[in-house]
Amino acid sequence: MSLTLEQKKTVVAEVNAVAGTAQAAIAAEYAGLTVAQMTDLRVRARKAGVFVKVVKNTLARRALEGTTFECLQPKLTGPLLLMFSQEDPGAGARVVRDFVKENQKLVPVAIAFAGALRGPEDLQALATLPTLDEARSQLLGVLKAPSGKLVRTLAEPAGQFVRVLAAWRDKQQAA
Repeated sequence: MSLTLEQKKTVVAEVNAVAGTAQAAIAAEYAGLTVAQMTDLRVRARKAGVFVKVVKNTLARRALEGTTFECLQPKLTGPLLLMFSQEDPGAGARVVRDFVKENQKLVPVAIAFAGALRGPEDLQALATLPTLDEARSQLLGVLKAPSGKLVRTLAEPAGQFVRVLAAWRDKQQAA
């Protein structure tokens, strides 16, 4: 069933709105996946905050115009699904990476991140990006380390003095 002009405009507007706020996008071939597998993929993506849409390539090209994902346009050939990571740039890559472990029929074709087109080999690199909470905790750990080391350094002479006194006391009690 073909789409009417109004339906096509709605699809283009929807994908354009999502692409305008997304942080990363993945185009993947889905040929050979069953309906149950596609449903499983959509459920996983929804839980991770990833928007998944199967769109005709001509409509996808129009929808991506004027967004940071315009670089995907040359790779939009054949039956593809588009995944847009909304809050976490690595969320879509993690969903695809985990899904591909069980279903090799989903094949990533292109990745767009920070306005640059990347190949499917960069999927693992994007999937290993820390989430916002993980990045914050890593930053706090880095900021906290020098002050903790300073406190330990300042406390060490007093600790050594106490250990020397305790050793001397034990020696006196033994004698």
